Amino acid sequence: MRVRKAVLPVAGFGTRVLPATKAIPKELLPVVDRPALQYVVDEALEAGIEHIVFVTGRNKGAIEDYFDIPYELEVALEKKGKDAILEQVRSTTLPAGAASFVRQQSPLGLGHAVWCARDIIGNEPFAILLPDVIVKAKPSGLAQMVEAYNKVGGNIVAVDPVPMERVSSYGVIDPVSRDGRLIKMSGMVEKPPVESAPSNLKITGRYILQPEVFDLLENQDPGAGGEIQLTDAMARQMESQDFYAYEFDGKEYDCGSKAGYFEAVLAHALDNEEIAEDAKALVKQYAGEL
Repeated sequence: MRVRKAVLPVAGFGTRVLPATKAIPKELLPVVDRPALQYVVDEALEAGIEHIVFVTGRNKGAIEDYFDIPYELEVALEKKGKDAILEQVRSTTLPAGAASFVRQQSPLGLGHAVWCARDIIGNEPFAILLPDVIVKAKPSGLAQMVEAYNKVGGNIVAVDPVPMERVSSYGVIDPVSRDGRLIKMSGMVEKPPVESAPSNLKITGRYILQPEVFDLLENQDPGAGGEIQLTDAMARQMESQDFYAYEFDGKEYDCGSKAGYFEAVLAHALDNEEIAEDAKALVKQYAGEL
């Protein structure tokens, strides 16, 4: 079966970017002229995703409103003849029936958030996109993964290389064999010591999984931090199903940290036709003052 549905866990508190997230969901923090979440949704749509399941929590209603039709705003823009801006606003609206919103009432971990989407996903393969991570790539990061999935099936996680001296800060894969960007893997190691790390390929917030993971998550014991960990269920699923890693062609930005968020804003500003030249001038100005 092809990958038609995606899960976006958006229930987190955003503690790494407080105090801004006291009032604004971290997923809606702007990266130049649109929320970080918009880039992730665009990535999913480019990959052919037809239905997105947002796993939300308390005080995240603004996310649902953002993807709805803002009638008053559209009418005002239309009356003023601001057609270009109107088109941009309309491009953010998801088609009727293309999104579902489910609540994760308690912060019990990523695995629990994914499990909350089980009834909507049903018995078919699905993608998971972590909204903290923006992947800048053409074709989109998930589109590259879907193309690989259509060839080999199984389960696929996105990876990208990091300097070996930094592997102890990430979860990395244990590779078995490689065919271009597709890597057969035998396991995952969370934050390994440099001297024993099986690779420098870190897992990067994008997954394509088979639906059997829901049965594993339903009976999953709490893992690190007392939470239901998706990686624990994936490790169990790996015992009976093929798992691959895909080293995508592109650049990822971790918007969940302040430095990563700043890097994402800077990179997208420099790539924005409207403000690129001004952004370059500002970078040069401040670089000269350092």
